[in-house]
Amino acid sequence: MAAAALRMAAHQAIRRALAAPRVRELADPAGQGLRFETVRIPTANARTLHGWLIPPPLAAARPAPAVVVLHGWGGNAQMMLPLAAPLHRAGFAALFIDARCHGLSDDDDFASLPRFAEDVSQACDWLRAHAADVAIDPARIALLGHSVGAGAVLLAAARRQDLAAVVSVSAFAHPAEMMARWLAGKRIPPLVGRYVLRHVEATIGHRFDDIAPLRSIARLSCPVLVVHGAQDEAVPADDARRLHAASAGRAELLVLPGDHESFADLQGELQAVIAFLAAASAAGGAVGHDSV
Repeated sequence: MAAAALRMAAHQAIRRALAAPRVRELADPAGQGLRFETVRIPTANARTLHGWLIPPPLAAARPAPAVVVLHGWGGNAQMMLPLAAPLHRAGFAALFIDARCHGLSDDDDFASLPRFAEDVSQACDWLRAHAADVAIDPARIALLGHSVGAGAVLLAAARRQDLAAVVSVSAFAHPAEMMARWLAGKRIPPLVGRYVLRHVEATIGHRFDDIAPLRSIARLSCPVLVVHGAQDEAVPADDARRLHAASAGRAELLVLPGDHESFADLQGELQAVIAFLAAASAAGGAVGHDSV
């Protein structure tokens, strides 16, 4: 009984240590002068997601392309709003969502990369179902994610055949490697670290090898842009190069001056992302040239 109690206490401590902080939004797209609608989107486990739906500009050609945007671990939709105005000016509709346990979305027993992927895929389905109301083309929906959200959009896209494009920003190559780096930074002994990794796999119900971005990107059938900061200390830029290599020519690679959260020339680099999305949407899947 003592051993069982100790094990339960250890598992609870692991879950508390790894739980994503919840940061609620304090601003919305109106701060950028954009029309938007606050929406609730059903997802797995009978939960709902908070989202902001920004329609395409009134002057944009109809039906317009669209992008579903997903934040990273501990983030929220507000943190991704620098994308909103550039996407709008380029003629896109955009759906910014909070994953479960994040922002203003429902809570759940835990968050994980696969659950992020479930949420962004459900948001994509919801947007397709409302395509006529928003005046978008359901065949021209792209996904964009940051960090864990980037791994999630790659995983979601690997399970679908109906996406126009995917943009991965600051993705790690493999979750076990990412967690090992985090545990090492906390000075967790390797033996304990291996126990934590196995416990996390059991909790989320997936082997890390099966959900790794390295595996997902190799299975994609749409154009992919892999964006990464050259000075990223949370996830080495070499992870982006490994993802690019694993894509077998499907992905473009853009390594830029910047860190895990931002780039030195944010507006300029956002334009590069918008240009990729516009080209993929217009070409219906053409792949461009690599840029490093």
